[in-house]
Amino acid sequence: MLILDVKGNFFKQVLDYANFFERNSDIIEISLNSDVKYNPLDKPNLNPSVLANRLKTILELFSPNNSESYWLDKVQNILTESIKLCRLYNNGYVTFTEIHNLINDDIYYKSKINYLRNLFLSAKMSSEDIYNLYSSLSFFENEFMKLDERTKSILKSEISRITSLFISDYKILKTFCPEKHEITFENFDEVINNGKIVVLNMNIAEYKNLSKIIATYLKLDFQSQVLSQLSKSKNNLKPTVFMCDEYHEYVTVSDADFFAQSRESKCINIISTQSYSSILNTIQNEHAAKVIIQNLVNKLWLRTDDIYTIESAQKQIGREDKTKVSKNISENATETNYNYFTNSLASRKSNLSETISTHIQTDYIYDINFFTQNLETFSCISFISNGDKILPPCKINLIPYFRNTEPQKNIKKNNKNLKII
Repeated sequence: MLILDVKGNFFKQVLDYANFFERNSDIIEISLNSDVKYNPLDKPNLNPSVLANRLKTILELFSPNNSESYWLDKVQNILTESIKLCRLYNNGYVTFTEIHNLINDDIYYKSKINYLRNLFLSAKMSSEDIYNLYSSLSFFENEFMKLDERTKSILKSEISRITSLFISDYKILKTFCPEKHEITFENFDEVINNGKIVVLNMNIAEYKNLSKIIATYLKLDFQSQVLSQLSKSKNNLKPTVFMCDEYHEYVTVSDADFFAQSRESKCINIISTQSYSSILNTIQNEHAAKVIIQNLVNKLWLRTDDIYTIESAQKQIGREDKTKVSKNISENATETNYNYFTNSLASRKSNLSETISTHIQTDYIYDINFFTQNLETFSCISFISNGDKILPPCKINLIPYFRNTEPQKNIKKNNKNLKII
């Protein structure tokens, strides 16, 4: 299980549940106050371009309205070649500090090139290493170094938006750029196989950019590991869970592909967001936003003022035939005179008639007012499946955990078919 705690207030509840089910030893807390050491760039099995693309994805989160793709594409190229160089001189180990020094410190860069030159002359490099060294040198010497100073400064500043976070704070440096032997959490392979629970406990208001970087890397690592199970026998698939509050803070376009394929990998995705517009505002791609939303089969809509969310919910819930009633009252008189003193009509021998008509009109089951006004706190419209079919949408009441008067007395610890309703 991967839980992204955006606000930093859900971790305590996770510990309470883990304590009740005697799963405390399975909790892996990733935060600046835990003993867990995690290096997002220590992925020797991944191609450098894949790692660089993840950094590009994070930069897109930082600048959702950036429509100029040249800078981000160029940044990805620089990061790819930097990761190649770092792996060559640092025994395959890459950190954010190394990337930062290679790109921003010319003296540091030249010292590492001299080291690799000596390594090459002593014939201690494999054919693959020699190829990677040649391609990296060719890029830096023939492309990057020949850019004008203004362009280079812009590219360096884009990369430094990420890397500078890890060298400016001692606790961040020690937690996410540790020595190779200090790493305690490497990947999600062990997590999935042994049923561990990884929780990112980092308040996004306090550590906004750092929280997005680590959360995005954790999420992409988790997704890659979950989907890699599909290449194995289906009998060996391990059920997994991804849980994220304020999902719009961490949503990326790649989530659309993951949600489309994750069901086959037995992955349960539980996410909450303020509105559909919040997701669209982050990824700036309406098609991708719709793919993400439609791949989430079960939905609970709480009270909202967002018209985009309401209209999407109305269309998914559907329409029904509603009876419309209209009434008309008319007065007829045989003698009518105008009163000049009161400026009104005076009728004699009048009669009244009332006409009532009904007709059938197809309309949305729940109107806009129902979403904006009639839904109380802790109530919602449900659109859920029982596994075989979609149940009829209806209004349901939710019970918050802090109002549950009988929290665990009816739960049996040893019940393998445990269900919490």
